[in-house]
Amino acid sequence: MEKEQEKLKEPIETDAESENDNNKNHSEQSSDINTEESKITPDEKIIELEDKIARTYAEMENQRRRFEKEKEDAFEYGGSIFAKEALKLIDNLDRSKQVLENDDELKKTDALKKILEHLEIINNDLMSIFSKNNIKPIDCLHKKLDPNFHQAMLEIEDDQKEPGTIVQEIQKGFTIKDRLLRPSLVGVSKKTQNKVEENQENTENLEDK
Repeated sequence: MEKEQEKLKEPIETDAESENDNNKNHSEQSSDINTEESKITPDEKIIELEDKIARTYAEMENQRRRFEKEKEDAFEYGGSIFAKEALKLIDNLDRSKQVLENDDELKKTDALKKILEHLEIINNDLMSIFSKNNIKPIDCLHKKLDPNFHQAMLEIEDDQKEPGTIVQEIQKGFTIKDRLLRPSLVGVSKKTQNKVEENQENTENLEDK
């Protein structure tokens, strides 16, 4: 009985006391943080804020420039997709003209002449519309192959031209302002096989000497 009475006399830690201890620990941690912040001088704080403002301003300026560039591109080149589709009209006119000109029954007839005249009027009207919208055909014949604007589809033997010279235009290429809309499909010159073999023989003979 005496032992049980002694246990009853021992102090019991209440929830209120536990909460007070936690508050005390939290207060001590907050005090440490405040002490660290108090070590930053006002000048250092100003420099830190100025840096944050400068970074924020730079980011806003970059976003503004990106927006202006996207807006400009949309205005200048927004019609590129439509223009590419419209070029199919030019292609179809060229194909129709070739088919009619190669028709033996229509050759040298007045009917063919009138049809070709109408096709030429339509073609000129389309090219005029393209020109007003800064869409222009690429000049390629008799020039050296430029892979940025011309795509070689075949080689044609021609000893009169320097190898790689464009001698045939298969499909017209176009630019929109300073950008490529589509490349010209072309045929380029190459030396005849006999000429190549002859040049190789001459080179070998010179090396033997």
